[in-house]
Amino acid sequence: MKDSQVRIRIPIHHPKEHRQASIAEEGSGSIATSLQKNKLMQQQPDTRGTLPTVVRPNRRITAVPSAVNSVDTALPIAGAAVHDTRAASLLQVPLPHLRPSAGRAPRWGSRRPWLPFAAMAGVLVLAMAVPALMAWPRQTAQPSSRTAAPAAPSVTAKGETPVTRLPGVPPIPAVPAAPTRSVPVAAEPYVRVYVTSTGRTETLPLEQYIVGVVAAEMPPSFEGEALKAQAIAARTFIARRLLADDTSGAPAGADVTDTVKHQAYISKAKLTREWGHSGKSAELAKIQKAVRDTKDTIMVYEGKPITASFFSTSNGYTENSEDVWAKAVPYLRSVSSPWDKQLAPRYTETVTLSRQSVFDRLGLSRTAIAASTGGGRMPEIRILSKTEGHRIKKIEVGGSIFTGPEIRNKLGLRSAEFTWKAEGDRIAITTYGYGHGVGMSQWGANGMAKEGHTATQILLHYYTGISFAQASRILS
Repeated sequence: MKDSQVRIRIPIHHPKEHRQASIAEEGSGSIATSLQKNKLMQQQPDTRGTLPTVVRPNRRITAVPSAVNSVDTALPIAGAAVHDTRAASLLQVPLPHLRPSAGRAPRWGSRRPWLPFAAMAGVLVLAMAVPALMAWPRQTAQPSSRTAAPAAPSVTAKGETPVTRLPGVPPIPAVPAAPTRSVPVAAEPYVRVYVTSTGRTETLPLEQYIVGVVAAEMPPSFEGEALKAQAIAARTFIARRLLADDTSGAPAGADVTDTVKHQAYISKAKLTREWGHSGKSAELAKIQKAVRDTKDTIMVYEGKPITASFFSTSNGYTENSEDVWAKAVPYLRSVSSPWDKQLAPRYTETVTLSRQSVFDRLGLSRTAIAASTGGGRMPEIRILSKTEGHRIKKIEVGGSIFTGPEIRNKLGLRSAEFTWKAEGDRIAITTYGYGHGVGMSQWGANGMAKEGHTATQILLHYYTGISFAQASRILS
């Protein structure tokens, strides 16, 4: 016999004999007795119960189901024979608790020789699956609903992905995060306002001051976005003065006054007395909301608070700063403002002045007027030039040249754009718009808000090239 060949003698029971053995086992009630009988029967010569001398290994394999075929074929035949011998030796010991039910073959009988190998294969698969489960990539479980309560945040190192804990697997200890540098919260600035009616100076928080300014400077019936734009402009104006420590035009110990020389302002006591208890509480609440929604926001240009000038009504355009104050400011450029004419109730206004009143206010003598008019009674008025904002830039009156803002201030006109008409000894002057015309038009802002523009869009329209910042950080 060659070394590569293995002869194995495996007993095969005939079905009829198997049934007889089963009956005998049921009668005796002992597995050990049936094994002894089977052993004696195997020793008797019987051509029906033996296989040919050479057994092909693949006949043993083909009897195994395909579910465990891949595992069983990996085991050598010799190992299988040893397993059967050990099993037989173990079964020689009487085990009363393994008695089969009546009418059934033993669990590990000859009809199911593949069951031990299936059990071994299952144990092997389980042994391989446990390490694989432990090494499986872990991902964070996502909440099933947006309304679910958020889980407590876990402390993880920067760049570490949170993991879902598997049952029975201890959590990975978290790496302590590097301590973050705490940023101190800037305190709210205070403003000192000189109240002309009482002659006293009030010191109050910035945001409370802005409420009084918006209430005094803009009608509360305006759109909410227009009120927000006014709040940001008013906050920017005072922030610029506080940053520069500018107290010009205010009494000692005050930053600003409550007049239009700086910004109009209504004190908190007056607001409570005249607004809160006189049917205007809803309007006051509207202003307070606009200030609250824009809290701490100001306009800046190149990192500094701007000169946030504003006025009531435009003539359809705003002015370049140099045409009013003789200084060019890059963010105070002339822009169109067509909403004023449609909304402002006093877009145009006509005033009538006597000839003598005009002479006196402009500082013209009778001799100069007579020389310029050739002895006539009315001075000659002639427009020399206009600004980009369509207002009078240069004008000649009685031989003297004035700027448009000079005429407006000296004659007390609402705007530097005007027309005139002589009527006997009197002059009727009609103005268009109201205010100096530099910066934001308040009625124009309300018109933009009615069209759906936000406060940010309004301010970006009237102030060219600006951005936004926090007043508290700049002032700190």
